[in-house]
Order: sequence, then structure tokens, then C-alpha cells
Amino acid sequence: FGRQRRERVVRVDRVPARRPRGLEVARIERVVPGFEQYNTRVLRPSGFLLPNPARERVFRTATGKARFTVHPIPRHELADGELMMMTLRSHDQYNTTIYGHDDRYRGLSGNRRVVLMHRDDIRAQGLRPGQEVDLVSGAGEGRRVAPRFVVVPYDIPRRCAATYFPETNILVPIDSYADRSYTPTSKSIIITLEPR
Repeated sequence: FGRQRRERVVRVDRVPARRPRGLEVARIERVVPGFEQYNTRVLRPSGFLLPNPARERVFRTATGKARFTVHPIPRHELADGELMMMTLRSHDQYNTTIYGHDDRYRGLSGNRRVVLMHRDDIRAQGLRPGQEVDLVSGAGEGRRVAPRFVVVPYDIPRRCAATYFPETNILVPIDSYADRSYTPTSKSIIITLEPR
């Protein structure tokens, strides 16, 4: 996505994030590599890095090198008004655990119920930045709605939308998953937007 100019995002009422307590941290420090002295290191203004074998160029393969596979990219035909939605995680999120409402990666803060869209798509749909919309998916078992998302302009390809996971899980049909891994198809859901 590249670096983004900060956009004003409408704040919503939210429950403050809770930092892990002593016993929880001690357990995490024992089992998660790189979490040693967490309470001291987390107070550093710049944060700290967890081990990341790929970043460190460590590949646990027979050759010691990264192994890549290539697959054809599926083609999706979108009707007028449809967008291909992908879900993503924020900077302060680990899998489904959300530790805060600020996303340093994308320069957004205060609200995770956002739909990131290309400016031209916002205009083409007659919407405006900051407007609230409902996200609708009609795939699988029928109409599914994720209400009250704020439209945010973002440098993203045309006809695409990005939302945070797990806020839009409701839009992913239970019978829509990868052939072998059974991973939900959260990166490839066709949606439409309904202004509120």
C-alpha cells in the first residue's frame, strides 16, 4: 500500500485496551520466543522486534533457502457497484486479539470499523470520505450485513476494499474456504455498500 497521508477517521466509543498483567506476561515470556523482559521492553517508545526468521533470512528448509510456489491468479467478474473485499490486521493486532485501535501501518487511529477504498470508487459510488455505510455480502447462504463502517480513501487498487479482521467475519460465508487448508476466504469476498 505504501505510505499514506493521515486521514481523519471518525472516533467511536470503545472499551480501552487492557495490557497483559504480571502472571499473563510471565506465561507469555516462557512460551513465546522474543518476549523475554516484555514489561521492560514494551515501554520503549520505539517498541521492540519479535523474532522473524524471514526478516533474518533464516529458512528452515533442506537447502536453507526460501521455497516459493506459483499459482494462477483467479479472475473475478464484478458487477456494477461490487467491490472485492480483503481483510487485514492492524499494527496492534495478533491474529484475532486486538490490543488497541491505532494502526501505524496505515496511519489510521481511533476506529476499526472502516472500509478502505480507492478515491475514484468512492466518487463512482456517490459516497464521500467519512460517510457511514453498511457492507453487504450476498454469497453463500444469503445476504449478510456488517453495519456502520466509515468510508476512508486509501491507495488501494480500483474495485477493491479493505477492512479489518475480525470485524467483517460476518461477511464471509461459512462454506467459503480454501480447498486444502480450509482457511476462510477472507481475502476474496464480493461486497456492495449501502449508505446509512
